[in-house]
Amino acid sequence: MPGPAIGEHIADIAQLRIAVFREWPYLYDGDLGYEATYLSTYTRAPDSVVVLAFDGDRLVGASTGLPLADEDEEYKAPFLANGLDVERVFYCGESVLLPAYRGRGLGHAFFDAREAHARALGRFDTIAFAAVDREAGDPRRPAGHRGNEAFWDKRGYARHPGMTMHLAWKEIGEAAESEKPLTFWMHPLEATA
Repeated sequence: MPGPAIGEHIADIAQLRIAVFREWPYLYDGDLGYEATYLSTYTRAPDSVVVLAFDGDRLVGASTGLPLADEDEEYKAPFLANGLDVERVFYCGESVLLPAYRGRGLGHAFFDAREAHARALGRFDTIAFAAVDREAGDPRRPAGHRGNEAFWDKRGYARHPGMTMHLAWKEIGEAAESEKPLTFWMHPLEATA
């Protein structure tokens, strides 16, 4: 659905983001006020998209995207520093899905829908998202954790180590927010799938 149409779902999306991002690697100690402010970016951006997954009436997944030009400055800075035109980049905000619904193809559906939306807008040649960086030996990493890197690689996205931004959030156990590095992954957006 177009981002500006998500008004009635904002509270549910906020709760979902808090639940999923509480897990590794984000370890986010969520705040509903922050979430409402963050999600309002999508309601204000006319070309944004929000893809929702329901089990009956229950929201179990959400995925967002918008033109990078409509994002905050910290998102644009790595592109500008590398001489890239932010007007030509579509930014995928996040995909969050409750654990019981993973492994059913919804992750691919989220990417397919956002990529199709960006193509339909007709003015982007790159699609990108950012993923939090964690040290390989971080003791908080759950045993047996399987990251999304192989999934992203199979979809044709490549990590760009020189394209890192820093965002602040409060982690579980932190007394206050601290900045965390997130590195961009990018993929050329072809005219057709």
